[in-house]
Amino acid sequence: MMFLDQDYLLTTDMAKKLFHNHAEKMPIIDYHCHLNPAEIYENQNFKDLTDAWLTDGHHYGDHYKWRLMRAMGVPERLITGDGEPYDKFLAWADTIEHAVGNPLYEWTHLELKRFFGIDTILTVNSAPQIWAKANQLLATDAFKKRNLIKKFNVKAVCTTDDPIDDLHYHELLKAQEADNGFKVIPAFRPDKILNIEQATFAGYVDQLATVSGVPINDFAAILTALAQRIDYFHQHGSRLSDHALDLVDYAEASATELNQIVAKARTGAMLMPLEIAQYKTALIEGLMRIYHQKNWTMQFHMHAFRNLNTDMFNQIGADTGFDAMTDQKVGSAIASLFKKMASEDAIPKTIMYSLNPNDWLPLLTIMGCYQKDVKQKIQLGGAWWFNDTRTGMRQQLTQFAEQSLLPNFVGMLTDSRSFLSYPRHEYFRRVLCELLGEWVERGQLPNDEAQLGKIVEDISYNNAHDYFGFFD
Repeated sequence: MMFLDQDYLLTTDMAKKLFHNHAEKMPIIDYHCHLNPAEIYENQNFKDLTDAWLTDGHHYGDHYKWRLMRAMGVPERLITGDGEPYDKFLAWADTIEHAVGNPLYEWTHLELKRFFGIDTILTVNSAPQIWAKANQLLATDAFKKRNLIKKFNVKAVCTTDDPIDDLHYHELLKAQEADNGFKVIPAFRPDKILNIEQATFAGYVDQLATVSGVPINDFAAILTALAQRIDYFHQHGSRLSDHALDLVDYAEASATELNQIVAKARTGAMLMPLEIAQYKTALIEGLMRIYHQKNWTMQFHMHAFRNLNTDMFNQIGADTGFDAMTDQKVGSAIASLFKKMASEDAIPKTIMYSLNPNDWLPLLTIMGCYQKDVKQKIQLGGAWWFNDTRTGMRQQLTQFAEQSLLPNFVGMLTDSRSFLSYPRHEYFRRVLCELLGEWVERGQLPNDEAQLGKIVEDISYNNAHDYFGFFD
């Protein structure tokens, strides 16, 4: 088998049939990403391949790549600093030569092949040729940002949006929807109001009050303001929220206690761990009730250990490649939360991702206790971040299948800031077909292309289409 040939990763006859006859043709719903809606609307060309792949502005850069470049000893000026774009590209080419076995090696070459038609292996020696050809193409209309989305038959892109956002660019993109051929849908990400322990909390409460028109003097008013913003997002097509739960804890509190905690936080006073847990628990419970009423899907992204390198965080900020996974407990808190909300029949559709794969089996077994009314109402999210490798994907798919109903899975998302990341869906679909093909070879599944092809098509697109309701 040749590198990235048509049967790449497809090691059985059934895997080849499932991918080429079924997975390959399906559209994409990218239901969680970090693309900037303003960039989608403005539809500019990238300046060059460094701008497209690595970016000069660190807030929209690819921290996956940056971590490898640091491991290669590349100076920071050629990563997030003021180095020349071509020098940064050469540094990435040198890094990728050493990245064998890392999914970025495959993703990088898939992107060269699928977007640019470049089959040449990226090395320091081949870099000048690739740089010239890619940059020539990047300057054309076909490589404007919306056209990059269209090229991969993407039907919906869900961005990550703060509750106080006016969604101006989503409104502009809505007017272009027929011409674009895809939806750009806001997803509600209330981390700033959830993270009461942060120094920015008090100021953010004031912003939320102003935007929502709700005076915020107590805990209940925070939920009222958030409900107003959820209505606003709903009017703009949103059916999805997302929560970063870096640490997962559960603690109940009375209304009086919650009001005292909010008042204390607004003065800038330091909160005790119990107070933080009480506030976050109550806020999540309140939001779950609203999401359930709205028929929204709630996403939990759990157990990221963020900004570990304090010096670099102070220099260049968050989301720049200095995060890891935690090994904290998750099961008891999630079980307590769902037990409480089940008693009120207020569990919304939920997707739970943990960055630590040791959490997947506990989460799957807890989820199985609260499935109700909706097909796979509660899902184990796709292998996320450090786990979106072949190994991680296979583990997540296998555990999902062994503990629940894999054919109901809503499939892959990019979680990316890059317009060139859509070949990751192909990567995921190839891994899925590879795994099912192996199960057929071992006699675990019937040798029935029609049955398995329907499963592949559903996981690739149909389940997400039906589950989220973006097109209702």
